[in-house]
Amino acid sequence: MYWKDEGYLLSKNNYSENSIIIQAFTAEHGNYSGIVYGGSSKKQKKIFQIGNKILLNWKSKGDNRAGYFTIELIKAISPRFFDDKRRSMCILAASLILKILLPERQINKKIYHLFEELINNLNDTNWIKSYILWEFSLIKELGYEIEFIEKNNQIDINGKFFSIPEILINKERGNFSHNHVREALSFNKNLLLENFIIPNRLQFPNSRNILESYFQ
Repeated sequence: MYWKDEGYLLSKNNYSENSIIIQAFTAEHGNYSGIVYGGSSKKQKKIFQIGNKILLNWKSKGDNRAGYFTIELIKAISPRFFDDKRRSMCILAASLILKILLPERQINKKIYHLFEELINNLNDTNWIKSYILWEFSLIKELGYEIEFIEKNNQIDINGKFFSIPEILINKERGNFSHNHVREALSFNKNLLLENFIIPNRLQFPNSRNILESYFQ
């Protein structure tokens, strides 16, 4: 079996002395993992930065068999933000959230394009608002329909009431304070925990907690 697709690197782990296992979110094949032989070599190492856009060539002996990738770099995303700890942590948090929440090999072009839009918006001054709205959109795309209680701007999640943040009420507004950002990040975190992380006994990404801590 062979296919070729573009995607974003979500994670990498050592496999052998010179090889790694990567997980990538692809446009036409969904969340996919496989071996990259020689991926830990000095020549290839710079390609495998979380969030980088890559061209993947997949080979396997069958649909349900383990396979391997050969990779080409399309666009180096992460190195552009190495000197910006907040944006770097944003990329890592978003990538790990996709890694743990997306089913393997399930195509979702809407979520793919939402993530690509987020990556493209990281150069904007108001990038954190883009991240917050991305998380909120992802939650809805994953099947949790959010109904606000308009009377007091609250939402009931599993019998718990949470105040809806200003950023989600007035999406067209420009600048928001750190308090507004922290409020929105905390709200989204509660949605993720109550509806996906806790019920499925998943580990919430520490990078996401760190990102939120930057706005204390």
